[in-house]
Formats: sequence, C-alpha cells, structure tokens
Amino acid sequence: MIVLAHGVGSRTDLPIPIGFALYGAGAAILVSFAVLVLFWRTPRLGGSGSGRPLPGGVQRLLDGAPFRRGLQAAALAVAALVVAVALWGPADTDRNLAPWVLYVTFWAGLVPLSLLVGPVARLANPLRLLHRGLRGLVPRAPGVARLPALGLWPAAASLLVFVWLELVYPGRAEPVTVAVFLIGYAVVQVGLALWFGEDWFAQGDGFEAYSTLIARLSPWGRRDDGRLVLRNPLANAIATPPSPGLAPLVVVLLGSTAFDGLSRTVFWQTGPGAANDTLSGTLGLLAMVAIVAVLYALGTRLSGRMAGQDPAVQPARYAATVIPIALGYTVAHYFSLLALDGQTTWILISNPFGIDGVDLFGTYGNRVDLTAVSSDAIALVQVGAIIVGHVIGVTLAHERALLSARRARASDQLPLVVVMVLFTLGGLGLLFGF
Repeated sequence: MIVLAHGVGSRTDLPIPIGFALYGAGAAILVSFAVLVLFWRTPRLGGSGSGRPLPGGVQRLLDGAPFRRGLQAAALAVAALVVAVALWGPADTDRNLAPWVLYVTFWAGLVPLSLLVGPVARLANPLRLLHRGLRGLVPRAPGVARLPALGLWPAAASLLVFVWLELVYPGRAEPVTVAVFLIGYAVVQVGLALWFGEDWFAQGDGFEAYSTLIARLSPWGRRDDGRLVLRNPLANAIATPPSPGLAPLVVVLLGSTAFDGLSRTVFWQTGPGAANDTLSGTLGLLAMVAIVAVLYALGTRLSGRMAGQDPAVQPARYAATVIPIALGYTVAHYFSLLALDGQTTWILISNPFGIDGVDLFGTYGNRVDLTAVSSDAIALVQVGAIIVGHVIGVTLAHERALLSARRARASDQLPLVVVMVLFTLGGLGLLFGF
C-alpha cells in the first residue's frame, strides 16, 4: 500500500494483523517492567562521568577549529546549492532536488547519522559559521544573560514550525517554499544568535537540538570533565541534564509523528481533516501535541506524587526516558521514506538545475527502486522500532526512579508505565491506520 506522506514522496507500509501487534507490544512493555522490578534493584547504567576515553589525538581533531569549520563550510555550500536549485532549478517538484534534500535526505537522514556519529548537526551547523562571520556587528550579545532561563523551549518552538511546514502547509513541496523557509530560518536563527550569543544555537536551533537529542542514544558521549568517551548509549541517555524545555522538545516529536499517523487514517480523511486545509491540519497537529503533553505530564506527576516527590519536577526529570520512544516513532514513520524516496536525491544530484544533456554521475535517468527494501522488512522495522523504543524507555524510567529515590517501589512507577503502554498502542494503531 502506497500512501502520501510528509513534504514530498510516499511511504510504503505493510498492514500486519493489528491485534497481534497491539497485544504483543503491550505485553512486551509490561513484561519488561516486571523483569526490571524483580532483577534491577540498584542503578546500573553509570552516570555522566562514565565511559572509555578516546585517544587524545582524536579528541583534539574532533574538537579542533579546523575540523569543525571545514564541516560547517561544506554544509553551508550544500545549503547554498539547495537554495539556488529551489529558486532556479526545475519548476516540477518531482524533478527539483531541493524538496527531496530538505524533507527526506536531511530531515529523515539526520536520525541515523546522529545515532552513528553523535550530534552531527551541532558540529556541522552552517549557521554557526555565518554567525561567526557576522558577530562583529554586535560585539556584545545583549541578551546573553537571559539565555540560560530559556532552556530548550526555543528549540521546541522552531521544531514545531518545521513539522507544521512538513506535515500541514499545502504548498510545502513547492521549491520556492523550501527556499523561503531556508532563508527565513537562517535569518531568524542568526539574528537571535547575535542577540543571545553563539550558545543560542544549542537551545534555539530545532535541528541542532533534535540531532543532539537523538545522539543521546549514540555510543559517543562527553564526560563531566569534557573528555570524549565511548560508552553505553543508555548511560548517555540517562546522563541527559533535565534542562527546561527538554520535555516539550520530546513532546513535539511524539505529537508530530502521532499527527502524521492520524492524518492518513480514514477517520481523519473523512472527518476532521476532510477539507485538507491549513486550519484543520494546524488544529490537528496542535491537538496531538497537546494530548501527548497531557498524558506525559499526568504520568510523570502522578508517579512523583506516589513516590512522595515534588510532582512539578517530574516531567523534566523523566524527559530523557522518552527519547528512545520518540526515536522509535521517528524510525517507524521515516524508515521507508528514507530507504525508498531517499534514492531520488541521488538521482537528481546528477543534474540539479535540469539542464539538457547534463548527467554528472550517470544517475539522472534512473528510477526509484521500490524493491530495494521489502514490505516485510519495512513492517518489521516499524513495529520493532516502536516496541524496542518503549522497552528502552521503561528501562531508563526505572533507572531514573532508582536514582531519584533510595527505595523505588514498583507501584510508584505504574502511572508512567501505563502512559508508555498507551503511547505504544496509540503509535502502532496510528501507524497502521487503525
């Protein structure tokens, strides 16, 4: 079954028996929780000071200015090419490289890249290079003292703007839309960085914060003393500082993927979303984000109250435990898009401006190979990603509970576990249009 999805392209899904998937997923979460309660009685993952240090020479290379400036310059050149193609390339969306690069290769590809090599969007962020070249205009960032209080709220807001563009805006696939967004995003982000200082990008650039969030489940981390280390990805995740806005950032990711699934159901297409307009899409996206936020807040606050802890701090304290759940949803929703429609980028790159007779890499006449990944493999990855993500989330939540209390009772964790089961069932149900 082929369904329209995202900014461009299609996504292929295999509807497997939904009852089997739902019951199996719910059972996996509950069994995992029972095993953890019985056999995982003390913290085991290690903290932010754990890990095997990388050789000093490797760290000097990776942290060195030449390496980072080189990555940023290369990324800036690619971004400039994408904008140029969007403005002066083929008018036909299917033959214009820009939408495919933004919505498929970059957005969907950022996940596996961040998992493999760490927070790549931070290292290669071209906006940091632009800011460095322009910061002489504002030698002293006037708002630098106010930046820490903002936390990751600006990143959550900017990420919400992008997923709205990708999932709601009717003209999202038009090349000119891509150009306007990229230029506007760069102007806003660099302008705010000039006001708040370069640290703004870590807190306000949605793509950089998203990559950093996903990289929390990579094997690469940084100890408290600044040393780059190789360590258990779960230890990386549990060491995530509970910054203000971290929970909203994760909620936006969960809510947007939930809306992506909802928008393809018969219920939505024949009911609230029948008009297929900007208003209904915007309200639907905001509603799904709000539902996820309410469920998450209720689960964490109730768990905290039952444990005799301050309920107000629980959403931030447990936000890192939801990272694998958000990752599982993201993989489930974007795997086939990247594997299949991602081929279009490599086809069109041979002739980005659509000039007759140009075929730089000999791929311009190729067609997307829909057999590159079987439908069985796609279904397995989708279901597996959601279930594994939730199992890891339950594990991290249990570890967090052990770290937060001298004696963590199983009953104290039940509200959050129930919410995770609901997320699992809802995610699978929406994924397969149930």
